[in-house]
Amino acid sequence: MANHLYEVTPEILRLSGLCEKNGLIDAELYNRYDVKRGLRDLNGKGVLTGLTEISEVRSKKMVDGQEVPCRGKLYYRGYDIEELVGGFIREKRFGFEEAAYLLLFGELPDREQMQNFWDLLANYRSLPTSFVRDIIMKAPSRDMMNTLARSVLTLYSYDDYADDISIPNVLRQCLQLIALFPLLSVYGYQAYNHYHEGQSLFIHAPLPELSTAQNVLHLLRPDGSYTELEARVLDVALVLHAEHGGGNNSTFTTRVVSSSGTDTYSAIAGAIGSLKGPRHGGANIKVVRMIDDMKEHLRDWTDEEEIKEHLRRLLHKEAFDHSGLIYGMGHAVYSLSDPRADIFKRFVQNLSEEKGRSEEFQLYSLVERLAPQVIADERKIYKGVSANVDFYSGFVYSMLDLPLELYTPIFAISRIAGWSAHRIEELVNAGKIIRPAYRNVGERREYLPIRERG
Repeated sequence: MANHLYEVTPEILRLSGLCEKNGLIDAELYNRYDVKRGLRDLNGKGVLTGLTEISEVRSKKMVDGQEVPCRGKLYYRGYDIEELVGGFIREKRFGFEEAAYLLLFGELPDREQMQNFWDLLANYRSLPTSFVRDIIMKAPSRDMMNTLARSVLTLYSYDDYADDISIPNVLRQCLQLIALFPLLSVYGYQAYNHYHEGQSLFIHAPLPELSTAQNVLHLLRPDGSYTELEARVLDVALVLHAEHGGGNNSTFTTRVVSSSGTDTYSAIAGAIGSLKGPRHGGANIKVVRMIDDMKEHLRDWTDEEEIKEHLRRLLHKEAFDHSGLIYGMGHAVYSLSDPRADIFKRFVQNLSEEKGRSEEFQLYSLVERLAPQVIADERKIYKGVSANVDFYSGFVYSMLDLPLELYTPIFAISRIAGWSAHRIEELVNAGKIIRPAYRNVGERREYLPIRERG
């Protein structure tokens, strides 16, 4: 039986009309007052709001005193992400733990430091007694990001030093969250899958000898099995998503909330709420659904003209969700290329061959190549357009048989490393509370007694 408390009633509809009528601001005013909507200009350049040493996103270079677009680069603590990934792949190591260490402490670990860090995370990969039964299994949500946020906020109640924001205590909290995010996410999904979908319930214990990527697959699958390539590809995905500069929405949220002096659990829960949004962490789900819809409507997956015509229909709001968007194309910062997508694509091809889905990979590759051409023909663009990391990550997760419900939590399992580094950097520098300005453009009005209104 439906709960009428959650219905939109005629009175709510009437009041929402007032919200829209009196909340709409003339778009011309943003130009008049030089307001950078989204804290970015038309070329995607962000308003400078802070300084960081954690990571750098580069999409332009100076040539003869002029800024010109270049192939995208991403640096973790000054190290090129391509070199970091290449290094641990060549040495056949898992890289997420190493990337997390680098982001948190600013240095690459030696073998002993890496083993100590690995052991530290393994030791923290344990939830409080009865937490799974009392918190995760009770009222499981259909949205895993809500489940994750609720679990993080609830952990506050189990921490005797929850409000201590000294750096040693915050580091301890952050390390515990990095260790626990796979458990909170996968257990939340298992509870949902059991209670809402009627499936069998599997709750595996994490294994200390496994990496974060291996444990995610071990915890998720009924028999706990996975191939080495599956674990390696998921590990690369975690490394590429671990950090992306202080300006991305969820990391900026972490810094804004941290600047108020609040506790770690509240700051990270705020970041989770940001990442849940389809314009941020949920984008890869849209890509998968868009491509699935495309496969149903294309007669020939290799016909470039047919694919181009479908892409035009997407832009004209005539296909898929009628949003006018080609999901996975374009980025707020990158123009010519997203280095994460470039790195990822090489591993995606290998996995598609192992999974017998090479034809789908070829379709993705064609869309990646043709979409920028179609967008340039159909739209006025201020900078280049290329595939972003979300374009391929959803396809990878699909080949790994990860449920759609876990796509964004996987992002969070990775990005908690970057959020933690930025929270600590914000607290170390003890800056002012972040408080940007909004210009009021409403008119002054005289107060009227209630009998004279209407």
